[in-house]
Amino acid sequence: MAKTQVLNLKGEKVKDLNLKDSVWNIEVNNPVMHDAIVLAQASLRQGTASTKTRSEVSGGGRKPYKQKGTGNARQGSTRSPQWPGGGIVFGPKPRDYDKKQNRKERRLALKSALSSKFQDKELVVVENLKLDSNKTKNFNEVLKNLKVDGKALVVYSEDDENLFLASRNNNKVAVLGADEINVLDLVAVNYLVIDESSVKKIEEVLN
Repeated sequence: MAKTQVLNLKGEKVKDLNLKDSVWNIEVNNPVMHDAIVLAQASLRQGTASTKTRSEVSGGGRKPYKQKGTGNARQGSTRSPQWPGGGIVFGPKPRDYDKKQNRKERRLALKSALSSKFQDKELVVVENLKLDSNKTKNFNEVLKNLKVDGKALVVYSEDDENLFLASRNNNKVAVLGADEINVLDLVAVNYLVIDESSVKKIEEVLN
């Protein structure tokens, strides 16, 4: 069974915690993780880009010049695609970029992302995330105590206003609830900082 240390906010070891191998120590499935990342990024796209075809551009109802005798190529409208101000050929239209992934694949992708953090020694489990102060300086001191240097995802089990206020000025840190954890946010950071209660909640859902 996988095992990791539980630290307090001073970076001191409190105890060892057994992790379920079925969640935290599986063989990482990179293709399924990639699909989940593409799905998440696609869902963020608005899909509102739009261009006008020749039938939608205003004007161009009259033939610009007569069919024969000018020496020019024949033209039926000044709104044809080859004219300045004409319609766009095969341009973007509003569309839905959402992709699909079945439930088993989504669970496997999340387990793979969590396992990669554990296997790469980028998982930091803390006893709790209750802060005494809402100052960013103190929050950064906690990260320093935990030896978290770089981008981090902080996952909590219970709301703590001090945690939100103290972390919002640190652009290297994202804070999520245990029920909001996702593959895209996990792979985008160098460390996963999570409280012990959140570990249990995630295991209950994914095991």
